[in-house]
Amino acid sequence: MLVLIVFVLTIAGLIRFQSRPAMVFGVAFMVLFASSAVSTQDVLNSMSNQGLLTLVLLMLCSLALEKTRLLRLIAVRVLHQSYLQTWLRLFGITVGASAILNNTAVVSTMLAPIRNNPYHPASKLLLPLSYAAILGGTLTLVGTSTNLIVNSLVLDLQLPSLQFFDFTKVGLMLVASCGVTLLVCSRWLPIHEREFKETQSYFIDAKVLPKSNLVGKSIEQNGLRHLESLFLVEIVRANQLISPVSPTEVLQVNDRLIFSGDIQKVMQLSQFDGLETFAHNNGLPLDNLTEVVIRPESHIVGQTLKKAGFRAKFDAAVVAIRRDGQRVSGKLGEVKIEAGDAFVLAVGSDFAHRQNIQKNFIVLSGVETDSMLTGGKEVLVCLGFFATIALAAFGFIPLFKGLCILLGILLLSHCLSVNELLRRFPVDIWLIIASALVLSQAMTNVGVQYVLEGVVENYLSGMTALTALIIVYLLTWWLTELVTNNAAAALIFPMAVGLAEAMGANSMAFIMAVAFGASASFISPYGYQTNLMVFNAGKYRLIDFIKVGIPVSIVYGITAILGIVTVYGL
Repeated sequence: MLVLIVFVLTIAGLIRFQSRPAMVFGVAFMVLFASSAVSTQDVLNSMSNQGLLTLVLLMLCSLALEKTRLLRLIAVRVLHQSYLQTWLRLFGITVGASAILNNTAVVSTMLAPIRNNPYHPASKLLLPLSYAAILGGTLTLVGTSTNLIVNSLVLDLQLPSLQFFDFTKVGLMLVASCGVTLLVCSRWLPIHEREFKETQSYFIDAKVLPKSNLVGKSIEQNGLRHLESLFLVEIVRANQLISPVSPTEVLQVNDRLIFSGDIQKVMQLSQFDGLETFAHNNGLPLDNLTEVVIRPESHIVGQTLKKAGFRAKFDAAVVAIRRDGQRVSGKLGEVKIEAGDAFVLAVGSDFAHRQNIQKNFIVLSGVETDSMLTGGKEVLVCLGFFATIALAAFGFIPLFKGLCILLGILLLSHCLSVNELLRRFPVDIWLIIASALVLSQAMTNVGVQYVLEGVVENYLSGMTALTALIIVYLLTWWLTELVTNNAAAALIFPMAVGLAEAMGANSMAFIMAVAFGASASFISPYGYQTNLMVFNAGKYRLIDFIKVGIPVSIVYGITAILGIVTVYGL
């Protein structure tokens, strides 16, 4: 009775505290463990479940892929002056990428180029982006965390592991049917024009070098309009200012590109061949940045950066400048310094020991930039990741083993650091899934499957397997919209398997009903991470999700049930 009470209260808690699922599952775990509903061995098995650890490893290895230019280059190929072409490219590329990559990472990478695109309102594209990522995730075992969670639950029951392409046939049906539905319904999406907020942004100066492969190509072709949190505001060419910058503007040698935006994203510029920042020109790297404000009594006030001899005086070079209330224009080296200017400095080893620092600057803090990979490390990450996925997909090595080896290689090659892993470790997901596995084990321990078998025999003897499958799907879908996809899968799975066994039906069909039902989050912006990401970025309202999400959900549900019955049988 206690286990059933905990199960019901967990669902209620997830509905009441939608933003804190880890807390709800954590409390459920403590109650079950303290009451001896599960043993110490049950807890250890759940915490170290192979499917769960595979998901964690996949998310950690994906961090290195986020530091490459791969997804950004893909994003550049999406945008076109025709809305239909842009929509079709966006849908196709996002579906394909989400089938093998973490779909949250895919959406995160595509957000910036779509928001910055000069052709179409972002609100007409961002919601289709999220839905495409959800649909793409249904194609393979690694496409979404939901599928890996279901696999971890399968392994926990000592059943054979789900295979990489077990989801693909039904997933393709969903991509086709829901893709057409989404295209038709996209006409109902709102139009919100982009707002520019440049006054509080830093201005960054970068120079196009003679041997750069950017020369002779337009801004659009080079992907300079689609950077994350950096916006190209002007070009300085032979003492002439080009502003605003047209996407068709062709770059020339020695052009100075002036960007406005988040200084933490400045490392993106290092991925463009032959694009040199002011700091690089002074021989200082961008991995040690400090933010300062110019004091009124500073002796460099009124001078330009070039004339001030900045590098020699302070062992530092200016990466970016911000002047509140005014727009900074032109080459960074020719800007006259004013009291109160905020600088981000790339500093040398002697910066902290110079006696003139406190006289000229108010030192605010260090700036931690988002590090990016270039050269051989970038190639290693891309080839290593896709090789691991391919080898696992075709059965050469287990996915868990391949990801363990890949993570070790990424750490040894310094493509990832231990600090990055600790900072981005998915603690909440690990706790939620492990606790859900504990709850599932507790339900098995008290014989929930036998209770379900008795209910079927005594009260539901006339119910068909198809009806039971539809009920399982609807329950999972309902919970996904109310709480989260991961929680829905974990809660409904033991009931679904127990019901299948009680009815003598094909367990695989019911397992797939849980997997596909848990990915069917189209109406609520809170049920799936990618929906929440685009909800704010696209300035959507709940009604926007409802108008587009209901038709897509109906088509998705009908297709999923028919596909599962056709492919797996009952």
